[in-house]
Amino acid sequence: MNELKDISDHVAAAADTDSSPYVPSLQLTDGQPAPIAANGGLSYMSFDRGGDAGTAAATEAALIQIAQGNGQAVIDMLDNAPPGPIETKGGLGFRDYEECLEYIRANNIQAPEGGLALPLRYTVNQQPSYSIVSSNALWQDPAREADAKALRKDEQDNGRRCLYFPQVMRDARRMEEYYPGLSPSSPECMDRLGVSLAHCESECENFYDAAEVERVFYPEMEKLLLEFFPGATDALVYNHDVFDKDYQGDRTEDQDNKNPGVNANYANLVHNDLNDNSGRVRCRELLTKNLRNFGREQHYTEAQADAKMSRRFMSINLAKPMETVRQNPFVLCAWPSFADQPYITNYRVYDDRVGETTRFTHRPGHEWYWFPEQKPTEVSMLKCYDSVTDGSVSRWSFHTACIDPTAPDDAPCRRNVVVRSYVFF
Repeated sequence: MNELKDISDHVAAAADTDSSPYVPSLQLTDGQPAPIAANGGLSYMSFDRGGDAGTAAATEAALIQIAQGNGQAVIDMLDNAPPGPIETKGGLGFRDYEECLEYIRANNIQAPEGGLALPLRYTVNQQPSYSIVSSNALWQDPAREADAKALRKDEQDNGRRCLYFPQVMRDARRMEEYYPGLSPSSPECMDRLGVSLAHCESECENFYDAAEVERVFYPEMEKLLLEFFPGATDALVYNHDVFDKDYQGDRTEDQDNKNPGVNANYANLVHNDLNDNSGRVRCRELLTKNLRNFGREQHYTEAQADAKMSRRFMSINLAKPMETVRQNPFVLCAWPSFADQPYITNYRVYDDRVGETTRFTHRPGHEWYWFPEQKPTEVSMLKCYDSVTDGSVSRWSFHTACIDPTAPDDAPCRRNVVVRSYVFF
């Protein structure tokens, strides 16, 4: 464990310098348990080495965790379990989708009108996880071939640490049936549940053209956000993703030219894009460094950014279909059905930053919503972060893609664009 001691010593020394990187305090919601995270939840920005934003420390920690074998122990536990459902703290889990679906049908698990009963995929690995992103220089370094092999295997093994669980979707358009007086197309719904629905008649003609999306769609989404949230003073759309499994054109990602490429895979795992640390870190690096900002350039000093972030701000993801969604719908889990549950941090290690996303283990009480056959004019919105921590509003939702078992076999896969944004008050 000498590596971890070295990191701790470095943090203590760095705290006394004037050039220390931005390190947010862990701002848990009132009543929320501490996360399942490395370093007690402290951001890897604390472990900066010569301006690397803690990336070396995160990579070392990932390798140490692999060597300890706890992740392999989870895989061994699942592999050695008898055939059939596996008992977990969150209920019965299943190794594959079809086995879970058969259980749902055999036990006549019903959904309310407009809803859907189906398998959702959750992690069962209750320890932090690490993903070394594809652009990381480690993958091209011959001297680190052994490390790369171990890290690549661990990333692939993350899928073996997941199970499918039976879950019921509610139709989000019927929100007032569950919460009288609460419209899904209202900021009150976002404040209460972390999900909502908006309307957009976009003038963007080609969502596969990243330059057109930035030029046309980004401003449309910023305008939508400012009109949707009373009191909002600024909205920044900073990147986007396109999802289309059947796309036949060039999928190549080119971050330098603000082109995210086209995703062939859907994120079929319950997760959230940000957490207590990364919600603040991502905002500040956009404002002060324009780091991976595909949108309007920002020119804030550190002091100006701190002043802007001293008031309420939120991160919102907005998903707009290019055509009516028939398969692989995007589904959302509502706050506060998981507000007292610790999230599990996943560290995404770049060359110049360590992002933090979150995963969750299953609970039968998770409150899930979907928009059946979501139309191209309907924009589903989910909260990824809120700076308000007193429990008066939702902090975030979590989400996943899934397979609709009621869709026809020839139903086309979802084609949509997802933008990520910050809204300031």
